[in-house]
Amino acid sequence: MEAARRRQHPGSASGPEAQPSASFLQARHASAQADDVEPTAPFHLDLWVYFTLQNWVLDFGRPIAMLVFPLEWFPLNKPSVGDYFHMAYNVITPFLLLKIDSFELLYYYDEYLGHCMWYVPFFLILFMYFSGCFTACRAHSALPGPALLLLGPSGLYYWYLVTEGQIFILFLFTFFAMLALVLHQKRKRLFLDSNGLFLVYSFALTLSLVALWVAWLWDDPVLRKKYPGVIYVPEPWAFYTLHVSSQH
Repeated sequence: MEAARRRQHPGSASGPEAQPSASFLQARHASAQADDVEPTAPFHLDLWVYFTLQNWVLDFGRPIAMLVFPLEWFPLNKPSVGDYFHMAYNVITPFLLLKIDSFELLYYYDEYLGHCMWYVPFFLILFMYFSGCFTACRAHSALPGPALLLLGPSGLYYWYLVTEGQIFILFLFTFFAMLALVLHQKRKRLFLDSNGLFLVYSFALTLSLVALWVAWLWDDPVLRKKYPGVIYVPEPWAFYTLHVSSQH
């Protein structure tokens, strides 16, 4: 019976001699599937065109713009057209860098770098605004009553932003840059006005809230495993999912 079955199906050999052939076919099939899953990365022409145009317009175009625009539009005590070009360069570049998230070179860092880049223009513009919040009159360096009532909501808002842990370093760098600017301006006998004091107090309150938040969750084993980096700043949604939502 066995011999008759082999004569009817000569290609269906069984036994150890058939296993190498099946393994070889499976390996060939898996290799073909891997080639289909991992195609060659395309060249991002649009990204390099954007960077090239930005460099030509905002860098090489600065002296040309200074010749074209009338001087009376930009007094000596105000930023020049070249300065505005530099400001635009610093604001536009982070948004162009968001497109780098698609590069395989930064694939591992796309969640962190791309998320952080959204807030670079925010903190940059905030610091630029802060740099103008100085006055020569010390009497104007007082925080009015209504502003004191707004410190709590402002600190909570920044706390919520900072506890998306990817931007904690950016927030901390901005805060220390603000303090360094305060010390530098103090040598010139310039003091913060009410707007500058409000920002400094808001950042200081935010840093205190973040420190309390981290200290409270310092020994949480699950969050420690989820955020294993050197900087441990658990996100509020992770705490809610772990300790609040699971109880319901």
